[in-house]
Amino acid sequence: MQLSKLKRVAAAILVSSALGGAIQAHAADTVKIGFITTLTGAAGYLGQDVRDGFDLAVKQGNGLLGGKKVDMVIADDGLKPSTGRQLADRFLYDEQVDIITGMIFSNVASAIIPEVIDAGKIVISPNAGPTEFAGANCNANYFVMSWLTDSMQGSAGRNARALGFKRAMVLAPNFQAGKDAVKGFRRTFGGQIVDEVYTSLDQIDFAAEMARIRSVKPDVVFQFHPGALGIAFLRQYQQSGLLNEIPMVVAEPSMDHAILRSLGGVAEGLNVSGSWNVDLDNEANRRFVAAFEGEYRRTPTMYAAQGYDTARAIGAALSHAGVDFKDIRKFRSAMLRADFPSVRGKFAFGKNQHPVQDWYAMRVENDGNGGYRLVTKEKIAEMDGDVFADECKLESAL
Repeated sequence: MQLSKLKRVAAAILVSSALGGAIQAHAADTVKIGFITTLTGAAGYLGQDVRDGFDLAVKQGNGLLGGKKVDMVIADDGLKPSTGRQLADRFLYDEQVDIITGMIFSNVASAIIPEVIDAGKIVISPNAGPTEFAGANCNANYFVMSWLTDSMQGSAGRNARALGFKRAMVLAPNFQAGKDAVKGFRRTFGGQIVDEVYTSLDQIDFAAEMARIRSVKPDVVFQFHPGALGIAFLRQYQQSGLLNEIPMVVAEPSMDHAILRSLGGVAEGLNVSGSWNVDLDNEANRRFVAAFEGEYRRTPTMYAAQGYDTARAIGAALSHAGVDFKDIRKFRSAMLRADFPSVRGKFAFGKNQHPVQDWYAMRVENDGNGGYRLVTKEKIAEMDGDVFADECKLESAL
């Protein structure tokens, strides 16, 4: 990389140690993790939550994962693929990291993943799951800890079908994850898609879309707008009076706990689906939620849960790989075991190294104390993988 480019990238980098001190020497018993995530802008809280969930697991291990010291280098990609690619190059060749993780958005991840794979290193996504690397282009060095956008939004299609809706209007931002979201919903919904609208990734005024929804008059609206985009969309949907006229179904990225904190009663009655919630009844989740709330004084989102699971999965793999954890093949084999207590309950990797997990229907309800909560209602799919796994030629991990 040219020196001028390195200087520009360096200005955007925040370097920190998971042990709270200066960057340590890359010793034989230290795993160096490059954390490229989105920390600023309207969607900055997504990366902050993934980072904090990951860091919580490191703190619980007193600076260790799987018995190995953790040295983290953290950087903000600014939701720019070009910045993500530059940071990956710096981390791989200047910082000499062992693992790259942290990615939030699929368009940024799509720029990072090939760089890491070409360098022969491990890349583990705690959130982004672009479909282009889930099928024939899967790779043994690439793992996803969250879900494919197709699968997550497909859970909303399942939910809409179970709720009896027949005619849906769908809306999503015009980027790869938005297109994957619409495909996922369409695949599982089974009813008629009466209109399909793509918005701008930085759009916050949806007046034209509200008028269009009112004109089309679908049975239900499905929309995928993560972070601040989802807050703006839902608030305008309620203000326009549409929420009382046309029901809405969304997957959890469009109604996470941070969005719920912001919207409150605006979201009451909204139908939501996802793979995790604060009320999932398993020991790992109860401990995680209590620890996160105690450490950060806020309710964790699914992004925090995925960051936590990612760190725990890496820790389990490091433990199983032992002194040979820098041997990529041994680390991969250990990672595939998924031998850690997931906050989601049951968890496994499919043959394309993407999650196989349960999906749940949820609903926003009044908590009786002046607030609102996301309540899990029922399981809508059990140990469900994704439709692209069969195209992957890697040996099955199950």
